[in-house]
Amino acid sequence: MYNENRPENHELPSSAKLLKSTLLAVAAAALILVTIVLPAEYNIDPTGIGNALGLAEMGEIKTQLAEEALEDHEPQSRLNPTGPVHLINQFLGIFIATAHAEEHWTDEMSISLSRGEGIEIKLTMEKDAIAEFSWSTDQGVVNYDLHGDGKGEDKGQSISYKKGRGVAGDEGTLTAAFTGNHGWFWRNRGKEPVMVTVRVRGDYTAIKQLN
Repeated sequence: MYNENRPENHELPSSAKLLKSTLLAVAAAALILVTIVLPAEYNIDPTGIGNALGLAEMGEIKTQLAEEALEDHEPQSRLNPTGPVHLINQFLGIFIATAHAEEHWTDEMSISLSRGEGIEIKLTMEKDAIAEFSWSTDQGVVNYDLHGDGKGEDKGQSISYKKGRGVAGDEGTLTAAFTGNHGWFWRNRGKEPVMVTVRVRGDYTAIKQLN
């Protein structure tokens, strides 16, 4: 059955788009670091924005307290346990985590289900292959059946791994019981349209919408 809401390949996020979104996230975090965090915490204000916002004064007070504690032979770490260098390293860690999050899933598909409509997405997998998945709705809930159908030498085999009624999402791993197509059938029993987005990665050769 043809579904006009079925996403085309060009609608799926490309590597270039993922890289662009990652760079934008890095730039935004760096701007916050330079204009707000460093002035407020360490009186480091290369742009002058911190001084205009009154944050540099706050950072100066904290720096003076840290210096007084050091003069009194108190460990500076009690007042300033990280320091600007370590703080920058923490932000770099966030940048790396953001990049990894953007690249975490190999494939992503979104399908729209009108009232009473059912749609199926399957992964082509060899026996014992493992795929990780996460799917969720934008609103409301759906009924679903995670199942598999054999092909080739395993043609005629079928299995239901998991079912649910009135569910807003699920995640986990799928281990193929045999060679064939394994995936989800969703049906919208609600009154309003529902968008289902599924993300997958792992040992499969194709992902496709079957109806």
